[in-house]
Amino acid sequence: MTRTILAVRPQPGLAATIAAGEAMGLTIVGYPLFEIRPRAWECPNPDSIDALLVGSANAIRHGGEALREITGKPVHAVGQATADAAREAGFTIASTGTGGLQKVLDKIEPPARCLRLAGEEHVVLTAPDGVTIDTRILYEAAPLELPEPLRALAEPGLVTLLHSAAAARAFDRETRRLAMDRSRISLAVIGPRVAEATGDGWHSIHVSPTPSDSAMLEMVRVACI
Repeated sequence: MTRTILAVRPQPGLAATIAAGEAMGLTIVGYPLFEIRPRAWECPNPDSIDALLVGSANAIRHGGEALREITGKPVHAVGQATADAAREAGFTIASTGTGGLQKVLDKIEPPARCLRLAGEEHVVLTAPDGVTIDTRILYEAAPLELPEPLRALAEPGLVTLLHSAAAARAFDRETRRLAMDRSRISLAVIGPRVAEATGDGWHSIHVSPTPSDSAMLEMVRVACI
C-alpha cells in the first residue's frame, strides 16, 4: 500500500525536496516545522580569516550585508546545495563535502584560521592541529506547529522525511501534541545523528546511506513505500 510522504523542512528546502521527490515519481505533502530567521551578527576582521566553513545554505541566504566583507575568502561547504548558494553569492568554493562538516574540516590543510558561519543549533566540531575555528551565529530556526488536519494523514500510514535533529525533536513534539498514532508513522532520516533524536514508538526508522536529500528520497522510493 502506498503511504503519504510528509516533508517538514523549512523553505526553500521544502520546495526543493518536493520537486526532487516528484521527479522520482513520489507524491509529497509539505508542512514546514520551522521558519528560518536571520540573527544580527558581527563579522570579524577579514585579515584574521583564511577560509570560511559553512554547514548550511541558510548561512549564506541569511547572512545579510556583513557577508560582503568576506566574499573574497574561500568557502569549504558541507555539500553541493551549500556550495551552490555560496557560489551564487559571489564566493569561491575551496571544497565541497559529502559526509558532514567534520569530514570537510578534517581535510583543510593547516595552518588555517576558519570562520564558521552557523545556525543557532549546530554540530560541535573538533579542529585538527593547526586549524582554528571562530563560530558566528547567522540564523535561527523558529518552531512552527503542524496543522490539526494532519492527524488524518497518519491513519493509512505515513512516511516523514527528517533532515535534522531539530526537525526530529520537533516532529516528536508535534505528533504527541496532535495525539497521532506513531505506530503508523515511518521515519526517513538523513543520518544517524538525526535517528538518535527521533524518540520511540514509530513504525520504523530508515537512515539514508549518505547525508543528502537525493539519497534519502531514493531510499524512500525503494524501501519505505
